[in-house]
Amino acid sequence: MLATLASLRIRNLALVEDLVWQPGCGLVAITGETGAGKSLLIGALQLLLGERADKSLIRAGADACTVEAAFELADSKQLDAWLEEQGTEPCSDGQLLLKRSLPVEGSGRQFINGSPCTLTVLKALGDSLVDLHGPHDHQSLFSREAQTRVLDAYAGAAVMAGDFAAAHRETKRLAAEIEHLRALEQDAALRGEMLAHAAREIAEAKLLPGEEEEVVSRLRAAGNSQRLLELSSQLMAALGAEGEGGLRQPLAEAVRAARELARLDESAAALSEALGDVAVRVADLERDVQSYAEKIDSDPGSLRALEARADLLQSLQRKYGGTIEEVVARGAQAAQDLEDLERRGEKIAALEKDKTAAAAQAAKLAKTLSAARAKAAPALAKAVTEELRELGFLRAGFGVRLESLAEARLQGGELAEFQFAPNPGEPAKPLRSIASSGEISRVMLALKSVLAGQEGVPLLVFDEIDANVGGEVAVKVGQKMRGLSSAHQVLCITHLPQVAAAAHRQFAVTKEYDGNRTLTAVGELVGPARVAELARMLGGQDTDSALAHARTLLASQG
Repeated sequence: MLATLASLRIRNLALVEDLVWQPGCGLVAITGETGAGKSLLIGALQLLLGERADKSLIRAGADACTVEAAFELADSKQLDAWLEEQGTEPCSDGQLLLKRSLPVEGSGRQFINGSPCTLTVLKALGDSLVDLHGPHDHQSLFSREAQTRVLDAYAGAAVMAGDFAAAHRETKRLAAEIEHLRALEQDAALRGEMLAHAAREIAEAKLLPGEEEEVVSRLRAAGNSQRLLELSSQLMAALGAEGEGGLRQPLAEAVRAARELARLDESAAALSEALGDVAVRVADLERDVQSYAEKIDSDPGSLRALEARADLLQSLQRKYGGTIEEVVARGAQAAQDLEDLERRGEKIAALEKDKTAAAAQAAKLAKTLSAARAKAAPALAKAVTEELRELGFLRAGFGVRLESLAEARLQGGELAEFQFAPNPGEPAKPLRSIASSGEISRVMLALKSVLAGQEGVPLLVFDEIDANVGGEVAVKVGQKMRGLSSAHQVLCITHLPQVAAAAHRQFAVTKEYDGNRTLTAVGELVGPARVAELARMLGGQDTDSALAHARTLLASQG
């Protein structure tokens, strides 16, 4: 996936109020005085790509901070397929849009192409887009699993390693399922009887979702059926013509009188019409009450049936679950377990066959993978050693040791271990035992240079990895980073003029004061402004010699 960070927008993060940065392609250097806020750009990028958020960085007085980025992709088909699996919108016109908002109160939100997503999804995407390295950020390089992945990338065996991991996982999954089925064989007869009883009892009950509420409601009505009939009779008597006090006859007389009144005086027509409507409504009410009364079930047998159904529902819930839905689910699981129990022999045989095939595939891939690693290890060691010599380690040694494992893991039958001897005459030691950040930074840069064509991460970010180097080594570091930019977009925060001069574009981070507030700004340096910044970094901004040296550095890049 070839991608370029086209723009980064930061709002209300630390000293940044509202900043839009368009870094451009190639090697991009970020420079400025100590404390100006250079690392804020990297921090914003980390935040956007799913790293842990620190709310204390929200600008004072703001309700939230927001980071947005647009990546331009040469081909988004593969990414779009992955985004679809995650339930997010695909890229539009080859543009990937990311956004993360962190409020002072409440939880943050993150979006991919306008669709909300989880932080896990955002981080997974970030890991495929950006590889960030700082002076104290090399822990991943110390992991033997990570070193093995580096070796696989160099050997062109990354896909094979993924295929092996999939076959290995499938073998383990099948083994676990077989173990589960064999465990069912213990007390099989008793367990089968219990499962059969549970499945049969629940199935025979023919439970329906929401049935409990309906039964309780009907039971309550049935228990009051006599009283309901009495009240319904009273209503019908009050509305009808039968008995004393019925409304139908008085209303009929009132309607006749109103009609006569309207015949004699047209202004009374509205009264006549209104009384007619009342009479019709009373008749409708009488029919409604009668219909209601006819539906009242006063059959003692129906009441007993409802009581029995309610007792059954309560009994099943006590035995199998707190709700009807849980009871139904328990019945389905019991039926499935019973089927597994009854067919365990047949199913175990089929699973054993699948497991044997998966294990054979894993073994075949592991053998081929081991051969590829064994062939690539000395070649990688040689290539990295040559790169290290160009970075000032003239007599250093770099090695790749393969340790066979007693039992294969997800990584295969062995793990790689990078070893380094920075000084001649000293034995090589595991890379993780190296104490110098300057040494490990250059080793990492050497590895990146060797793997420039194999790695799929499009954006490399170096945050002062050139610390503790200078002179000719600094020139070499700049050249290596510039070389990496042929296959990657490279962002580099640096204090070294030799590295900054090697960049295709250079940006200065500065502090500005607006009244009582301090703001961080970013601006591109071109022409004399870039020369002046390089002269400052050389330690003599106002001297002719520093300016001349700065021009020489720039001219040396062609």
